[in-house]
Amino acid sequence: MSGEAPGPYPRELEGEILLEDGVRVAVRPIRADDESRLVEFHDRLSQTTAYQRFFATVRRLPTDWAHFLANVDYRRRLALVAECRPGELIAVARYEPTDRPDTAEVAFVVQDAWQNRGLGTALLGRLLGAAQARGIHRFQAYVLADNPRMLDMLTRFTDVGERKTAFGVVTIVFAARPPAAEEPRD
Repeated sequence: MSGEAPGPYPRELEGEILLEDGVRVAVRPIRADDESRLVEFHDRLSQTTAYQRFFATVRRLPTDWAHFLANVDYRRRLALVAECRPGELIAVARYEPTDRPDTAEVAFVVQDAWQNRGLGTALLGRLLGAAQARGIHRFQAYVLADNPRMLDMLTRFTDVGERKTAFGVVTIVFAARPPAAEEPRD
């Protein structure tokens, strides 16, 4: 952990995401009481999805990991969770500090049944927006080279500055893409 006391819970980050298929899911900042929900969420992930997130075979999320992941300071460490109904997590997007104060590492995991519906992309936009509001404008992600969906999402929806591959892991350094300017009106 960063060692800092948590900031106030950022209610402004609560909301809804409308998926491509018309389904609405709730999104909110993670809370300390989400520890057990994180373990349950991890239990519902396929082995492939869990491996792509943690780069290791983790049968059950250890309680100390769940504790660390659920307890953030809402400034340098932040996570957003998506729920299909209250208490049932279906996705987590987070950023963590790196050794550079201007850069945060991002990571995402979406439950298998909820993939390919626009949820990861929507969470990416919200997470980067929350980070920028907290003064973080440079990001990095470590993605397994055989995870084309995550690589494609970052390439399509961010401004990639660097991309290196070593030992089957792609390191991507990127910035949020500025919103498209509105067309002038007559």
